[in-house]
Amino acid sequence: MALVNKIRERSGIAITIIAIALILFIVGGDLLGSRGLFGGKTQKVGEIAGNSILAQDFQKKLDQARVEYEAQSGQSANDQVLAQLREKVWNDLLIDYAYQKEFDALGLTLSDEEKTDMFFGKYIDPAVRQSFTDPQTGIFDKNRVLQQRKQIMAMPAGSIQQLGWQAFVRDIQRQHLMSRYVNLIRMSSYVTTAEAKKDYEGQTAKVDAKYLYVPFYSIADSTIKVTDSELKDYLNAHKDEYKGANTRSLDYVAFGVAPSKADSLALKNTLTQLAKDLAKSPNDSSFARMNSDVPHPLYWSLRDMDDQLKEAVAGFFPGQIAGPFRTDNTYTIYKYTGTKRDSLYTVKASHILIRPTNESDSAKASARVRAENILKELKGGADFAAMAAQNGSDGTAQRGGDLGYFQNNGSMVKPFETAVFGFNGTGLLPSVVETDFGYHIIKVTEAKNNLQYRIIAVSKQLGPSQATRDEVYRKADAFAAANKSLEDMEAAAKKDKSLVLLKANRIPEGSTNLNMMQNAQPVVRWAFDDKTDVGDVSQVFEVNDAYIVAALTGKTSEDEVKVDDFRDELTAKVRNERKAEEIMKKLGGLAGAGTLESIAQKYGAGALVESANDLTLTSGLLTSAGADPTALGKAFGMKPGQKSKPFKGEGGVFIMETLKKTPAPAIADYAQYKNTALQMELQRSGYFVNEAIRDNAKVKDYRAKFF
Repeated sequence: MALVNKIRERSGIAITIIAIALILFIVGGDLLGSRGLFGGKTQKVGEIAGNSILAQDFQKKLDQARVEYEAQSGQSANDQVLAQLREKVWNDLLIDYAYQKEFDALGLTLSDEEKTDMFFGKYIDPAVRQSFTDPQTGIFDKNRVLQQRKQIMAMPAGSIQQLGWQAFVRDIQRQHLMSRYVNLIRMSSYVTTAEAKKDYEGQTAKVDAKYLYVPFYSIADSTIKVTDSELKDYLNAHKDEYKGANTRSLDYVAFGVAPSKADSLALKNTLTQLAKDLAKSPNDSSFARMNSDVPHPLYWSLRDMDDQLKEAVAGFFPGQIAGPFRTDNTYTIYKYTGTKRDSLYTVKASHILIRPTNESDSAKASARVRAENILKELKGGADFAAMAAQNGSDGTAQRGGDLGYFQNNGSMVKPFETAVFGFNGTGLLPSVVETDFGYHIIKVTEAKNNLQYRIIAVSKQLGPSQATRDEVYRKADAFAAANKSLEDMEAAAKKDKSLVLLKANRIPEGSTNLNMMQNAQPVVRWAFDDKTDVGDVSQVFEVNDAYIVAALTGKTSEDEVKVDDFRDELTAKVRNERKAEEIMKKLGGLAGAGTLESIAQKYGAGALVESANDLTLTSGLLTSAGADPTALGKAFGMKPGQKSKPFKGEGGVFIMETLKKTPAPAIADYAQYKNTALQMELQRSGYFVNEAIRDNAKVKDYRAKFF
């Protein structure tokens, strides 16, 4: 955020920039087109299956997605939503260019009947069910889907409501195709009897072993010097294990912006003055609209009030100014001017729904008997919430049957509404209520009430003032100006203990986060800019309620894997290789020393002799070495009484001696193990299919340079 003083200082530059911008706007595409000033260089946000995704095309799809989102949600898309929409647009392009080829090759389509059924038929899509389920009752009614679709289709063609509905339909149909494709792949998975037998034996066959173990940590790391040449040789020999990725690493300082004491005092004074002005305002509702940071209704029912206001309103008198009441960082003052009676009543209730298992008369009779028995228990003093959680068969069960507030406006089915609003006071309804959904045991928790309270509310949110933001920005800007290198930043942080130098390592391309800090795209975009070199220090970035100054400390590339990309991991690997050579050389000279105990004694410090019984291949654990598949394999691969030569394991060097082997008992049927293995295969197949398709499409994602 630029400061007013800086704008004034640079006003000449600003005027020039504005003038150039106006010229470009007037001339338009003649300058910026394919033959314009920039030589027609096309900017791409990515490539999928040989298709270039142009920045302008991606932006058009993103704009459309935003319109569709706002049509569906009724809310403006904030930064977080925009980030999600960018991801959705990208995934849609993946489906269109990569997955659709697979769908077409297999002839996968959706019939007209299926498209209708998932919205209005017998097998409703979960997303449709969730979108059209009453949040108060947890009840889904397909008639609401039909009514809404009818209303939307009656609107002018191309309206935002129609765009939103079309996007909703398209996304659900696309998801069904994806699910069908993945399920088709899953159906092709199988496990042979030989594989099932191998799994069975791995879980059941057992071995008792004794072993000598010299862990790598018994040799100090400082005694093994690893050279860059060794690291490079190891990397070249294990290329398949170290895949490249486009990442960046940063060190950064975050200057947090929080309300100051002056801001709190200013808000207090503002609220005090607002309370005085509200009290004497001749048009208090207009005053509230002009001065409140949060919109509020003019008339409130009890369901509109939070607990603080609901408790206080009982003692209000006309003309009273109350507050401020605090909710998080929002402070609200209220002016109460009286009540009126509404044509609709509001009530709060809970219920326990008992559904019949089917539509038969006997099932309905059984459900009614069960509901009546529960009602008897409740009349005897049983806890309603506990009984609802135990017996309820709809979404309200998990919250003790609570339906919240509702009105007699048809939001509930007729028999339910008639019973509740025909009841006076609070407590259990005396009889079970039958509806099309089943049998309801109902408890009115707040009596019906049609009072509407005229309460004028003015809310103000406590936040950092512009002066506070400017002061923090000045500190961040001064820090960036004074520290032009990572070394400078480190020295400044050591000198000033209020500064904390944070690290964000291997940030993936396209990330929106900086550690736990969200909406950090500007910082990530700077880090991935081709002009940003390792060691560069950034300008000041505003991220949420903080100003960030960052230094680029490292780069990795998917096309060029370097030692520095995996230096710590490679160093540990090479160091352990060297330790293994040293240990095995020493143990090799002691191989004829007799028992494992005598070998360990002659080896000296670091050598352990341990025993382990009933080891299995799939879950065997050694006492000090833990799960070491190489050691387990050796134990199972030798005959009882055999002793191995020294060999390298995961965490050290072993000499393994097999004492006893218990083979898996023969069984006639491996179905149980075959089913278990198949389930694991099915769980993995969807992921592997997705990875294979994306690899085959040779996806290149450059979005981090744009968004």
